[in-house]
Amino acid sequence: MDLLSQIGILILAYLIGSIPFGFLIVKIGTGEDIRDVQSGRTGGTNAMRAGGFLFGLSTAILDILKGYFSVIIAQEFFPDAPWLSVLAPVLAIIGHNYSIFLIQRGPNGKLRLGGGAGGATTLGGAMGLWPPSGIIIFVISVLIYYFIGYASITTMMIGFLSILIFGYRTFIGLDPWQYIIFGVLAEIIVLYALRPNIKALRNGTERIHGFRARKKKDQ
Repeated sequence: MDLLSQIGILILAYLIGSIPFGFLIVKIGTGEDIRDVQSGRTGGTNAMRAGGFLFGLSTAILDILKGYFSVIIAQEFFPDAPWLSVLAPVLAIIGHNYSIFLIQRGPNGKLRLGGGAGGATTLGGAMGLWPPSGIIIFVISVLIYYFIGYASITTMMIGFLSILIFGYRTFIGLDPWQYIIFGVLAEIIVLYALRPNIKALRNGTERIHGFRARKKKDQ
């Protein structure tokens, strides 16, 4: 019975993650399909491109909450099951990146699931496991975004920072070691989603933002 209940929570976490807030916000606010805007992803960065700052901010906050509440639900029903607390936000990230609600037929005729890259939902998952991690990751991410200038690198760093935070907390005996696995799995999922951006970074064609973009513009 417990196993079936835990599977149910994981399915629920996936469905929560699958709610395409960016798609809905942009569609309601502008009438556009966010999947037709630049990267085609449904996360906060692309929502901002499609509708402006408030669209992006609203999307990012709601995507964070998907990861956060997936952990809270898992811990509410199974407080002594660290693996469930880890896998629930991972399923939410997968749902965010591959939403069952955004299924469509691609140019090759095959069905595919739309979604984002998973950075905000990863942040939410980390917050659910240890709330102060959200502040730490957010502040460092803002600095990375502003001074390094790449949204993709900022997104990649969220999972990596989760690994460092939970690795340290596990080392000093504050968290179960399974929390490190959350960061590892989240980072793998995000890196897979950002394959085109990684290629663009290697080619020097990735879009630049923040301080470096301003500096380049002033030159």
